[in-house]
Amino acid sequence: MSTPTKITTTLRRQRGMTEEAAATAVDQACRRLRLPTMRAVMDEAVKAADREQLSYQGFLAELLLAECDDRDRRSVVRRVSAAGFPRQKWLGDFDFDANPNINPATIHTLATGEWIRRGDPLCLIGDSGTGKSHLLIGLGTAAAEKGYRVKFTLATKLVNELVEAADEKQLARTIARYGRVDLLCIDELGYMELDRRGAELLFQVLTEREEKASVAIASNESFSGWTKTFTDPRLCAAIVDRLTFNGTIIETGTTSYRLNHTRRPQ
Repeated sequence: MSTPTKITTTLRRQRGMTEEAAATAVDQACRRLRLPTMRAVMDEAVKAADREQLSYQGFLAELLLAECDDRDRRSVVRRVSAAGFPRQKWLGDFDFDANPNINPATIHTLATGEWIRRGDPLCLIGDSGTGKSHLLIGLGTAAAEKGYRVKFTLATKLVNELVEAADEKQLARTIARYGRVDLLCIDELGYMELDRRGAELLFQVLTEREEKASVAIASNESFSGWTKTFTDPRLCAAIVDRLTFNGTIIETGTTSYRLNHTRRPQ
């Protein structure tokens, strides 16, 4: 029996259904097909369809669009949660007047995510309190909202994880896991000196992602001061090269954004 014939037969069989039986059948079907939003809005949608005199096709379209919209919303929530941001930060909350070093147009362009699609890097360089972490988390959140897979980590945490993975002979798997995300956000790079082993392991992660997937970092040290973190000059130069090639460099300055924001009259 062809599919149209099966549907016709089913419709004929269900013509004698009571309203209560039909509602129960719809509820059970939504459960079975995993359509929680359609199930939740069904009663209100039926009332709206009667009120607005929607066609059968229009009624079905409204239900399906509601399900799709809610699935998109849940997907965004899952991606943002999976990124592991330490706190919520939104680009819309950033006070550009408090830090004139940062060009709003540049940030809004980055928020489109085109640089992530190209696999380009991003470096946020400046003193503590100048808004680096806010921008890093905000841009990462914007990327997750646009469908990109994002992972946020602190530099020292990442290195410690890599060292433990190497000791447990799980390094390749760990590097591959970090290589699969579309955007890797590394905060606080440069706050602590890394030994040669830690620096080399971090270099492997960056090499895995080079010109394939984006890395965004925030550092309180200018590139000239990175030799304090990466004590091997050649390794330091190679890491800087991978984090800047075809990338965007934003210098957030030396004046505390947080202090200026606090002092602004409310």
